Amino acid sequence: MSHSPSEEGARPQAAPNTHDLIYNPPQAAAAGNTPDDQVLPVINEGSPSSTSSFEILDMESAPAPYQEVHPHWFFCRLAEDNRSWLPFSRDDSDKLENACKTVGEKEEDVVVAVDGERFDVHIKERKRYAVYWDQAPTEVRRCTWFYKGDKDTRFMPYPEDFSKSLEDAYMTAVTLGKWKTKLEFPSGETVILHNPKLIMQYQPVGLQDDWVTSPSEQNRPQTVKRGVDNISVDITEGEPEQVDHLVFMIHGIGPACDLRFRSIIQCVNDFRNASLSLLASHYKLAQQDGKIGRVEFLPVNWHSALHGDATGVDEDIQRITLPSISRLRHFTNDTLLDLFFYNSPTYCQTIVDTVASEINRLHTLFKQRHMAFKGAVSVVGHSLGSLILFDLLTNQRTDSEPRKRFASDEHHLLNCDTLEDTLTRLGLQQYLAKLQAESVDLESLGLCQDSDLKDLGIPLGHRKKILNYIRRKRLPECYKTGASCLASGIQVPTQTTSDQDCNQSAGLAKQQSQFNRTHSVTSAVDYEYFDVGIGQVSIDYPQLAFHPQTFFAIGSPIGMFLTVRGLKYIDPNYSFPTCKSFYNIYHPYDPVAYRIEPMIVADVDPEPMLIPHHKGRKRMHLELKDSLTRMSIDLKNNVLGSLRMAWQSFARLPVVALPPVVEGETPVQRNLQETLGACEETNFAGSAAETVQSEIKMGMLNGGRRIDYVLQEKPIESFNEYLFAIQSHLCYWESEDTALLVLKEIYDKLGVAFEQPQQ
Repeated sequence: MSHSPSEEGARPQAAPNTHDLIYNPPQAAAAGNTPDDQVLPVINEGSPSSTSSFEILDMESAPAPYQEVHPHWFFCRLAEDNRSWLPFSRDDSDKLENACKTVGEKEEDVVVAVDGERFDVHIKERKRYAVYWDQAPTEVRRCTWFYKGDKDTRFMPYPEDFSKSLEDAYMTAVTLGKWKTKLEFPSGETVILHNPKLIMQYQPVGLQDDWVTSPSEQNRPQTVKRGVDNISVDITEGEPEQVDHLVFMIHGIGPACDLRFRSIIQCVNDFRNASLSLLASHYKLAQQDGKIGRVEFLPVNWHSALHGDATGVDEDIQRITLPSISRLRHFTNDTLLDLFFYNSPTYCQTIVDTVASEINRLHTLFKQRHMAFKGAVSVVGHSLGSLILFDLLTNQRTDSEPRKRFASDEHHLLNCDTLEDTLTRLGLQQYLAKLQAESVDLESLGLCQDSDLKDLGIPLGHRKKILNYIRRKRLPECYKTGASCLASGIQVPTQTTSDQDCNQSAGLAKQQSQFNRTHSVTSAVDYEYFDVGIGQVSIDYPQLAFHPQTFFAIGSPIGMFLTVRGLKYIDPNYSFPTCKSFYNIYHPYDPVAYRIEPMIVADVDPEPMLIPHHKGRKRMHLELKDSLTRMSIDLKNNVLGSLRMAWQSFARLPVVALPPVVEGETPVQRNLQETLGACEETNFAGSAAETVQSEIKMGMLNGGRRIDYVLQEKPIESFNEYLFAIQSHLCYWESEDTALLVLKEIYDKLGVAFEQPQQ
């Protein structure tokens, strides 16, 4: 039966009014003057679901006794105005069902943590709330009955009250053996219980689509199923409760992280699901023995804070944006400008503060919800996010290292003496007591965001005044003189200065003073005072609340940015102050990714380490390429070997009365020996290169181990690398090979053996 889109969307909302439902037993259905007579003749006449044959088959066997249906809990997911219902795992559904039984008539609501404790379900409210990120609450249902139309790809659950009415009618029919029971919706739709195996929902004639003329199409019913066991739906067992390791994942430019324009939250969900699948296949025995649990991945979103109301940057950029090609300009303003924002003294501080504070907030919240967690923490950065983490980690301090002062520390953020003076100037002195009650001083006020002020009960208009004042006062401070810094482990080209250059630089300094700008920049590695800057703005890097175990950079431009800043190479003895492991993972066709190892070992150009396929082999086209290369080498060696044997046989021919030649060689002999010698040198060089690749030391940035790891491209990508360039930069979130490398690094340090599944 064909429905218009509006009718399909409205049908589930009409069902919950079960107090208006009409339950008609078979005797009522046999009556003559009922509204059912207007529906049943149409069903029996034109419906393709004539059920006489099914009824005969069912009546031959004795009816099974009534058994209460086992409910399963579902949650609603909204995507582009489309509603879909997804099941909770079996473990979570059982927890929700047990909590629902204990609620009873209690006034207070019961909260159940689900999905690895990343969400909380309020039982009475029937809502599912995200814990670690901002997301609108979604509806939750205790589902027992489902329906599916012709155009639906999956079964949809009925509302709970309507499902209860269906279950009551089903119980009556099974207990009394009376079928042909009819339930009517208030909107006119009808559900008929033909027999235990055949239950249909029919649309009333008054709601038919005007464009459909065929009676069979008009009366095509929807299938109704009882219990989740009778529908095709993938239900997982649930995630392990034990968390072995915590990983924070930081995104790059823009709000979207892949070609489907999904957020960092959705992409991290895919990466987490891939890791759970790999743990079940590659660490199966360890999971069965209870040695390991799982790895938790949490997203860190900094883009929304940069482009939010607190900074006002979007409003400022929009005023100077041209009206032509508006969509392209909007895309540029929302994504590509993040690169320039990070090189701005104003917004670089905002980005770094947001990333660090969000990581610390998530870490504290995770520790509160997982009191027994004793594992380590790692960080993953994609694209610009990896550069942010690199700069942040290079400026971390160990516990024994004192904090180094900046020239900008001597200047206060706001040019006021006290918080009271600032609020009086803004005419908002009525909030002084409220801010002081929360121990908010002038410095902490400068770190507040719109959400923080909103939590304090400050209205929108007054929040805007405070944030705008902070933003206006913060801008001049970022241009004040700061110290030029350079790391001891980083080398830059030396610069010579002559008297003429000094005179020219003095003139330039005079011109720069007119723009309220100085050439005072710092490196992103350490704070030691030198005369040469390397292109990084002078900001105060916040400290993380933990020491990361490993830093994974995926699709990272770190090498390019360090080179642009003036770095020639990285000292092999240099390492992050608080993080001792670093991996640079990239796709071979990624246009944004750059290598790190050539900056550490300048005299050797090692090939990157090839990441194994998660199924334990190279991809087919790479294996074929290697086989052809080996065949060509073997063929050349066989030909040259045959020539060697032929020449040796020719040289051993007896020559009478001729003394052996001691000095001088014929041209043919000399050329042949040179050719054979060159072949031997080539083979030796190849084997020596392989030995060097595996034994080369890459400094202390990754504890002496290799740093650059390259993924294997797919066969279709090898046909045209330009066509898949953009996709290659966004492929890491769904890459099982990347996820397996992360898991292997984590569990190798825990002493858990890696298992290669049998193919």
